[in-house]
Amino acid sequence: MTEIAVRKPIQAIAVDLDGTLLNSEHRMSERNEKAVKAALDQGIKVIIATGKTWIAARPLIEKLGLRTPGIYVQGTCSYGPDGTLITQQTLEPRLVRQILTFAEERGFVMGLYAGKRILTRKQHPRFDELTVAYDEPKAEFVGALQNVLDSVPVNKIIAIKPDDPRGVMGLRWHLTMQVDGKGRLLQAGVSDMIEVLPPGASKGAMLKQVLKELGIPLDATLAIGDAENDVEMVQLAGVGIAMGNASAHLKEVADATVATNNQDGVAEAIERFALTKTAAPAEAPALPSAAD
Repeated sequence: MTEIAVRKPIQAIAVDLDGTLLNSEHRMSERNEKAVKAALDQGIKVIIATGKTWIAARPLIEKLGLRTPGIYVQGTCSYGPDGTLITQQTLEPRLVRQILTFAEERGFVMGLYAGKRILTRKQHPRFDELTVAYDEPKAEFVGALQNVLDSVPVNKIIAIKPDDPRGVMGLRWHLTMQVDGKGRLLQAGVSDMIEVLPPGASKGAMLKQVLKELGIPLDATLAIGDAENDVEMVQLAGVGIAMGNASAHLKEVADATVATNNQDGVAEAIERFALTKTAAPAEAPALPSAAD
């Protein structure tokens, strides 16, 4: 078990959801829930940091009683716990139109994340499967996505090629050339899907902004994640933790690795690196015996 020195008491915990706080059934275990609530009881701020929408995270926010802004849609948005938009980054409509046309011509199923909404051209079984599995809001079928770009700010694009990870990698290569610094491409644990974000957008960049607003230094922060989209925030935090099921690259840049998301790895991280250790009570002195 790797032990690291925690330089400052942890004041904030940034935690990814799927593959991290949530198990393979996309549910929070009892032990993880208790650990998060123990951190809250100690005054530690808990910041959700997810690629999903605020809508998908709302049940967890309510269950845990969170009162801190969260990071959503891969760091392109931050919302208050009540769903009030605080800040967001968007893609240039011209670039979105170019990517949509290129990918659709090659058989990709496309979707747009616009704040709390998810838009797609028409219903598709794989799209439905992903939104249901990740508790996302139901997609809105709006026809040609290019027609909404003048009125809908787009935070991120998703491109899906069902059961074709190699095709997705090929699209990533082509889009890297086309985007040319005007956006950022990543994969977040779904092998047949790629995402396009605004330039510089990441959970790490948004975490810096949220922490600044809260008055909490980065080196007093614990960050926990499992995938490519968690790399920046894990590197930035004072203590960066990779789940046991994390990508090899995330494990390389993390300070330590804990158990998997199916083995309460988040609880392990919080217990080891965030919760205040209380000293065991001293033994009471023995009472004198009748013979003394």
